[in-house]
Amino acid sequence: MNLSLGVLASGSGSNLQSILDACAGGSLDARVAVVISDNPDAYALQRGRAAGAAAVVVDPRTSASRAEHDGKVVAVLREHGADTVVLAGYMKLVTPVLLDAFPQRVINIHPALLPSFPGVHIHGEVLEHGVKFSGCTVHFVDAGMDTGPIIIQAVVPVRDDDTPDTLAARVLREEHRIFPQALQYLAEGRLRLAGRRVLLDPPCPSSGTLHNPTVCS
Repeated sequence: MNLSLGVLASGSGSNLQSILDACAGGSLDARVAVVISDNPDAYALQRGRAAGAAAVVVDPRTSASRAEHDGKVVAVLREHGADTVVLAGYMKLVTPVLLDAFPQRVINIHPALLPSFPGVHIHGEVLEHGVKFSGCTVHFVDAGMDTGPIIIQAVVPVRDDDTPDTLAARVLREEHRIFPQALQYLAEGRLRLAGRRVLLDPPCPSSGTLHNPTVCS
């Protein structure tokens, strides 16, 4: 099925652009119907307009609560016929008002390997903890912070000379790959929830085991 996407973004919208490019290139069976931002200066709005999508600002300062704000967002999504909601750098926690309006159809990308490192300021925390791998996660959204069922993850080795910026840049490249892919799995009807697990049907073969540093024989 072709998805009708409502994309929520607060910033530059590079993940939005990867989705727009996948739609235009035919690798994602979807169209971006509307881009919604809580930030009137978000470059994501310009990206949406350039691709022919509606671009709408829903200012949270005009609402008395997060729930009221999400009610306005839901109204815009419905006005433009969105059936799937994509959080692409959206810097607000969503409420049950939005989640209940689009059950199991709200998807987020996070720049770490969840459930580790939820929240913000991720890459500095990754380096401080000394982990050997980081990456990114596409997941269904629930009422918690970055706690929803995981759809797909990409793994990026952490280098000894990494800074938060260099690590973020490598992770972002993988975000641009897996976000459209996760949405395409949804468009193909291949995602199935089993408890907290998201199963891909039919599955793809595993690519093997990763080591960092390389295991020497």
